[in-house]
Amino acid sequence: MNKPTANCDHPAVPAEPMINISCYKFVRLDNLTELRSAISAQAERCQLRGTVLLSEEGINLFVAGKRASIDAFVEFLKSDDRLADIAPKESASDYQPFNRMLVKIKKEIIAFGVESVDPVEKTSEKLPAAQLQRWLDEGRRVHLLDVRNDYEYDIGTFDDAIRLGLDHFREFPDAVEKLPESMKDEPIVMFCTGGIRCEKAGPYMEQAGFHNVYQLDGGILKYFEEVGGDHYHGECFVFDQRVAVDPALNETETTQCYVCQAVVTPEEQQLDSYVAGQSCPHCIQDEGERLKRRLQQREKEWREAAAPLPGSIPYENIRPLNVPQRFDGRMLLDFLDEWHPQVGRSVWADRIAEQRIVPAPRNQRRKRRRKQPTEPLPLAPDRVVRGGERFHHLQPGMQEPDVCVDVTVLYEDNDLIAISKPAPLPMHPCGRFNRNTLRYLLNEVYHPERPHVVHRLDANTSGVVLLCRRKSVARMIQAQFQQQQVQKTYLARIHGHPDRQEFVCEQAISAQPADRGIRVTDADGLPAITRFRVLAAYKDGTSLVEAVPVTGRTNQIRIHLWSCGHPIVGDPAYLQEQQLGSNSTLQVDAPPMCLHALRMRLTDHLGQKRTFETSLPDWIPDEKA
Repeated sequence: MNKPTANCDHPAVPAEPMINISCYKFVRLDNLTELRSAISAQAERCQLRGTVLLSEEGINLFVAGKRASIDAFVEFLKSDDRLADIAPKESASDYQPFNRMLVKIKKEIIAFGVESVDPVEKTSEKLPAAQLQRWLDEGRRVHLLDVRNDYEYDIGTFDDAIRLGLDHFREFPDAVEKLPESMKDEPIVMFCTGGIRCEKAGPYMEQAGFHNVYQLDGGILKYFEEVGGDHYHGECFVFDQRVAVDPALNETETTQCYVCQAVVTPEEQQLDSYVAGQSCPHCIQDEGERLKRRLQQREKEWREAAAPLPGSIPYENIRPLNVPQRFDGRMLLDFLDEWHPQVGRSVWADRIAEQRIVPAPRNQRRKRRRKQPTEPLPLAPDRVVRGGERFHHLQPGMQEPDVCVDVTVLYEDNDLIAISKPAPLPMHPCGRFNRNTLRYLLNEVYHPERPHVVHRLDANTSGVVLLCRRKSVARMIQAQFQQQQVQKTYLARIHGHPDRQEFVCEQAISAQPADRGIRVTDADGLPAITRFRVLAAYKDGTSLVEAVPVTGRTNQIRIHLWSCGHPIVGDPAYLQEQQLGSNSTLQVDAPPMCLHALRMRLTDHLGQKRTFETSLPDWIPDEKA
């Protein structure tokens, strides 16, 4: 989140300043998917960047652009009767402080987690900025309560304001319980950056028995705009690349460390320990403690990205259909049926008739010398397709099955990320899953980064997953996987008790999936080797084995154990007595597939030996046979 410098890859400073607006409104909103699409389209037309959050409780936005574009965007929002009275707060900057435009649907526009608090129905009494200034000028006895996080408090707050010790706004209820009982009958003025947190904090305090609660109308930014900096010391943290503004609403020299995310003051930037983009005085803290804090913060971000599950809210999903060369000259219906036979020929025919199969738009970045003709819809089932042609499969009202998102971040630095993936959780978009996937959540948590996935686990397999933050590192690590230089250790609970303590399976595996997308052993298939060691035998007739795959074929451990007569407990595809089921993602409440990637050893891009290991799974019994 470092600010643009002469060495950064930012556009040149425009002659016309950027107008930054922020506002929120608690109001009942429905048709969120349509509203999101409309706002996204308008923001794109206006060439804006920033974030708009939508939920059933209202709207919250931080957006920047040129004056005419901002005015047009606000006018568009006000054309919705529910948003007609929004009043954005403004400030200016000489560059675009946001990286991209996001319009997101969330459970809450400000995460709080207390269902009994509903700002649409009731908020605390609002205190205008000028009135608070008069009270403070008069020396009136009043408690100023800062409901922001500690790092925001540290760079600026009102004189004598109460610090609550918050790392996240969700911790506010616990902090309120620690306030003195005497405050319940004394005047309290709470404040935050723009006022939105107070809309929930105020009613909560009233429910908790505080009888004289006010909220600063418009927050600190409105106070700066109307009054200036009287009775306020320091700066105000803002959630964009400006980092902080002063009481004149001008950007300050305060920045944020790329490595540890700490706020770095101008004085701290003069120290030798501050190197832009590499380190800051706060980074000198014990490495283990710093990593622990980073991982804790990252796990909070994972929880926020998955609350609610991104795919739980209906949306229109667009799935690409790329025509392989071998289908050149075939009919559209034949291509769809043979490319995805699990859907069914009659279903594909219906989807063509319903105009859910459409030509993919041409690359809009290419300059068109003449207008391209528009292909009539619906397409005919006997329409001839060409190799390399692209279609879109439209899936309106898409709502994805629930998945487990209890991700544990094991390690993170500037190049590598190691996580423990829960199950069931698909890694990539497939079948019924698009947003409820590890890939989608990674993009949300690490935005604007897109960490590189260098290997994969099945949706129903839990355990260690390694990710790379730079393409050059990803290429090097991925080569180790391809060259079988990465040592992976799995745990599996299997049916039966093997007659040998250690055994090896070298049965080749089919190169292509067979019926229902399942691969099996095939003498003419791809070479595959897995080493097994029995760790425990249980009274229920199952065993715990350690599995070390030498090669890396799809479903290799599952297929080899199945072929040896010891399928994995809970595996939906490879069943007992050599039967095959469905290789589908399990439901969240179904018994787990007992396969866990416990450990991974490799050489990192700096030539150092690295081991990443996660905890044991819950499905390992305590008792042995």
